[in-house]
Amino acid sequence: MHRLTKPVTRTVLASCLVCLTLLAGGHHPAYAQSEEDLVLLDRSAKAFSSVVKKAGPAVVHVGVEKETSAKNMGQIPSDLFNDPFFERFFGPQFRHPRTNPNNPKQDKQTFKQQAAGSGFIIASDGYILTNNHVVEDASKITVRLADQREFPAKVVGTDPQSDVAIIKIEGKDLPVLPLGNSDKLEVGEWVIAIGSPFELSQTVTVGVVSAIGRNRMGITDYENFIQTDAAINPGNSGGPLLNIRGEAVGMNTAIFSRSGGYMGIGFAIPINMAKSIEQQLRKSGKVTRGWLGILIQDINEELAKSFGGKVGGGALISEVTDGSPAQKSGLLQGDIVTAINGEPVSNVADLRNKIAMTPPNTELKLRILRDGKEKEMVASVGEQPADMASMAKKMTGSTLSELGLSLQDLTKEVAEQFGYSKDQGVLIADVEADSPAAELGLQAGMLIEEVNRTRVRSLKELQQALKKANNPKQVLLRIRSGEHSQYVVMQTK
Repeated sequence: MHRLTKPVTRTVLASCLVCLTLLAGGHHPAYAQSEEDLVLLDRSAKAFSSVVKKAGPAVVHVGVEKETSAKNMGQIPSDLFNDPFFERFFGPQFRHPRTNPNNPKQDKQTFKQQAAGSGFIIASDGYILTNNHVVEDASKITVRLADQREFPAKVVGTDPQSDVAIIKIEGKDLPVLPLGNSDKLEVGEWVIAIGSPFELSQTVTVGVVSAIGRNRMGITDYENFIQTDAAINPGNSGGPLLNIRGEAVGMNTAIFSRSGGYMGIGFAIPINMAKSIEQQLRKSGKVTRGWLGILIQDINEELAKSFGGKVGGGALISEVTDGSPAQKSGLLQGDIVTAINGEPVSNVADLRNKIAMTPPNTELKLRILRDGKEKEMVASVGEQPADMASMAKKMTGSTLSELGLSLQDLTKEVAEQFGYSKDQGVLIADVEADSPAAELGLQAGMLIEEVNRTRVRSLKELQQALKKANNPKQVLLRIRSGEHSQYVVMQTK
């Protein structure tokens, strides 16, 4: 997996403009046009070459050795390991071990697997930035520099939630790669990727920034990827994405591929995010993230209208945890967070990343929309609980629907069965197959706690709340599933 970087060079643009001008002109001899064009193109090529010469010495090959059992090896298709293509690049050690189903002791035998990735030196005394998935569970790590020197490396700290890791080798006056500012990166800028795809060290590819702020890729818990079309392949993971000034603006991490190889879409962790995590890992060996204690969901047109707002960014608070910083700050269910410290919030992923990257005990200025009116609030960020890693992917809700539901009151027995308390709400007893409710994810066992912002604890209260609706064809509900709840808009025809 890999990442990418940015910038655009004026020389290249000038070359294109001059070429077009010369072609359209016709006032100069043909040989003069060719010479001028070649001079400009040569300058552009040398600009890229200069960047690579300066950055290359700080880019390293990271070789890892991992131990695994025959049982785990058996879970991987044997034809993958026995494919001559992989043996050619990775060596005969990647051949799949022969397993004997009649020999249970063989499952306990361990085998050594070798893999490789990339990294780059960020401090002259040997600190190296790479991906967590490159060094995760490694029993041995060997770093090879561009001059072919090899060093044993140790893990300083890892952060699986962002896929960032710091390793260290013992050395002095090592070449260092300068770090840029990924916040200034723009779509269309030239970027250069350097790494070790398929064990081919110091491989250089060039492309542009295809997009920024990519999230919901399912790669890590906290995503804000730079997308690039610079070719990256297995083995590029952990290598730098450079701008035209030779600064690392990203760390190559992942590729989108249906074949396992390059398909024109790669993702890199922004260097500003990696720097923040790296500094914490070097200082304490772990990452401490900010936490407000809210469950949030994206806003569609129906939800925006129901809460008196407009579609155009922000994140809806569907639940506030008891005793959390959010509750102490006065945030409520149904609030829409539209900005933090004056910076607009675009969606759930944006809000989650901004809060997580804020140090605990920091005060944030929030702009929220409550009952259709803007309000400024101050919230003090707490420290994220240790179990938040498993909850990270549950922070985004899905749209629900009303049609096709069978409802019933909560009896004491039923409430105990589903883990609720009596009179907590109205139970969804059944969801009709192929109904709008089923298509939108409603399931039996979920609970309706609010109708049009009115608390309901029985079918009778639910019916009364429905009668008071301003728009009988549209109903706003708060649905609970286990420990979490979310708002949904249900439409009737």
